[in-house]
Formats: sequence, structure tokens, C-alpha cells
Amino acid sequence: MQRIVLFDLDGTLTDPGLGITNSVIYALDKFGILVEDRSELYKFIGPPLLNSFMDFYGFDEEKANQAVIYYRELYNVTGKYENEVYEGVEEMLQTLKEQGLHLLVATSKPEYLAKDILEHFSLSQYFCVIAGSDLEGERNTKGKVIDYALKQYAEQYNVAFEQVKQNAIMVGDRFHDIYGAKENGIQSIAVLYGYGNEEEFKQAGADYIATTPMDIVCMLQRKHEV
Repeated sequence: MQRIVLFDLDGTLTDPGLGITNSVIYALDKFGILVEDRSELYKFIGPPLLNSFMDFYGFDEEKANQAVIYYRELYNVTGKYENEVYEGVEEMLQTLKEQGLHLLVATSKPEYLAKDILEHFSLSQYFCVIAGSDLEGERNTKGKVIDYALKQYAEQYNVAFEQVKQNAIMVGDRFHDIYGAKENGIQSIAVLYGYGNEEEFKQAGADYIATTPMDIVCMLQRKHEV
């Protein structure tokens, strides 16, 4: 059975800070809300967007849905490309693939956008499954996206789902990734180069914490040797 590594996208493979915050600023401006410090909006990077507008600005669901529509007016055109691949990420992906690991993406971002971004940055070649949220709101938590990604893999390779879970680990930069992994009964690696912090990861119960992309390679190698 192949070892399986799931990756979050935003804050783990790419730094989407400029595009996401520009799009949030655009959406909030539609409601007369002025943001003076862009860094206040970094908390939008990672969690489901609808929940973020409700949690951080007290929007009800109807208002939050409208904010998401405004957000995508800008993000889907220019914001998704105001983004950059973290230094060392492509080397990490290439190394893991050469070592025979199967790589998946599990992101809270809508799946069609995730595929577009990964293709734009020539990263899609490394992944056998790219899974994201759906526009119908069924896959609206990281746990559900991870479950979906693993089931897609199991179907693609004709492997029992429980066997897939036994050989999988999640890599992400926010506590949602850690909780989503726990919800699915798999281990997790938290990364410090994204938008989370060590205290957040320890509270969430991450199994491993990596400082750089290549640390992930070393951790997975040690884990395999144990």
C-alpha cells in the first residue's frame, strides 16, 4: 500500500495573502466596512470563507453568502493569481513523488479554483487527487474535504477506504487542518511557514510541526523508517 500525503493549499503550498485580502477588502467595502490594516484579514486564510464572514464580522448566513459573492467577483478574476508558491515547496513535492508517495490536495477552497491555481503554478502534475469544497455547500468543513479526497483516492486505485486512511497523513498550516485530520482518524503535520503558529498547533494536537517544506520530507522519511 502506497503512503499518502494530503496537502492543504492556501498557506501550505502557496502564499495567497495578497489575493485573498484584496478580495475580502473588496467584499467588505460593499457593506461600508473599511479595513485599515490588511494583516487583520490574514485570519481569512484557511477556514471556509462563509464561516469567516460570520465569525469575524458577525454576518448572518444570508449576508455572509452575499459577501462571498462579492469576494468572488474579484478573486475569480485577478485575486487567485495574486499568489506565489512558497520557496522549497516544488522541491519537496518532487522529492516525495520520486520517493513513491502519493500526493493529494485537500483544501477548503472551491475545487475548481484549486485546480485552476495548481495548474497555473504548474503544481497539478504532482497530485493524483485534487479535492476542495463544493458550491452546493456539502463539503463545507476540512474534515469533509479530507474524507472526500481519501474516498476519491480509494476509488481511483481500487483500495479499501480503511486501508487508505491507515496510510494517510494531512499537512496544513491552520488548526482546521489538524482537527480535520483527527476527525478522519489520520495523523497531521502542521507547518510554521504559513499562517498558523506553534501554540495553535499544540492546542489542536498536531502530531508533527515542520518549519520548512523540506522538514516535511525528513519527517515523513523518519516516520516511514520507524
